[in-house]
Amino acid sequence: MTHILIAGLGLIGGSLALNLTSDTSHTVLGYDHDQATLAYAKDKRIVHDVYESFEAAVRAVDIVILACPVSVTCDLIDQMNDMVLTTDILVTDVSSVKQSVLQRAEQLTNPRIHFVGGHPMAGSHKRGIEAAKEHLFENAIYVLTKTKSATDQDVKRLEQLLATTKAKFIQLNGEEHDEMTSVISHFPHLIASSLVHQAEKWQEKHPTIPTLAAGGFRDITRIASSNPTMWQDILFQNKAVIKRLLEDWILEMKDLHQMLEADEAVAMHDYLDQAKRYRDGLDRKGRGALMSFYDLYVDIFDQPGALKQVVTLLAEATISIKNIEILEIREGITGVLRLSFVSKDDQLNAHRLLTTQGYETMLEE
Repeated sequence: MTHILIAGLGLIGGSLALNLTSDTSHTVLGYDHDQATLAYAKDKRIVHDVYESFEAAVRAVDIVILACPVSVTCDLIDQMNDMVLTTDILVTDVSSVKQSVLQRAEQLTNPRIHFVGGHPMAGSHKRGIEAAKEHLFENAIYVLTKTKSATDQDVKRLEQLLATTKAKFIQLNGEEHDEMTSVISHFPHLIASSLVHQAEKWQEKHPTIPTLAAGGFRDITRIASSNPTMWQDILFQNKAVIKRLLEDWILEMKDLHQMLEADEAVAMHDYLDQAKRYRDGLDRKGRGALMSFYDLYVDIFDQPGALKQVVTLLAEATISIKNIEILEIREGITGVLRLSFVSKDDQLNAHRLLTTQGYETMLEE
């Protein structure tokens, strides 16, 4: 029997707990500073038992998963370093920023602690243990980073433990991880938030902006709805890289301004075309740092029962729909109905089925 502690029972910690408790060879304990969260986790059987003392919980387990904000994770690493432990403990984290956590882990002097950094690159715009889902990590990239206190066997043990997540494991060092996640996750979050702020400012002049924003604008700014407290922590923990990206972005925006100012239509076309070709070539087979779905647009008549017919067809074919949205503004696309799927296979199967049933559809590539 493997005894596991999950410290921090939010969305990620709770989802990992649901995965690990599904294996009867695991006993999963939970620790959180919030009493209501502990009570919920125990009542819903997300964990087998809960602890109010972090040290007492650590002493009761073989493996510790730190699923807290980066700053709290660093503090807990310090606390463990001072504990008198009688057995070896494998410790990992789920932090979106790795270098600050790994630097703290590399300072460990407690010979009982074996630390392997971790980052499951999955999430949701929802927060808290109530939003936890056992399937949250399916097909997601799960980054592991070995420190000097860990062995290859420790990494392998962690991969075996987390196999129930159905994630795809890769190994990166801290610098590689933080630079790449900044480019494709942290920095885009700032940009999305800035676009929302800009829309809010222009709303003073154009009150109908919220109505027009119901389409594509909501899509490209979806991540701005994420937990601001969590993202504040991420951005400041990784601020050195974020600052460099902001400086590059400012220069690029100046270049775009110059293209417009000088009527450089060819240069603008090349800029947009290069972006399109690169984006079209990105791998859609797996899930990365940002939430990704496979969308299908369907034209339906605005009449009673039209939506039910589509949903019933897909349900009878056991095709799972992640999200349904009725689009009021459909600039550049075909279809009043947008169906989102977790997998490419579900998207293609739905496309084939609905097309054969006479529906006009468009795949989001």
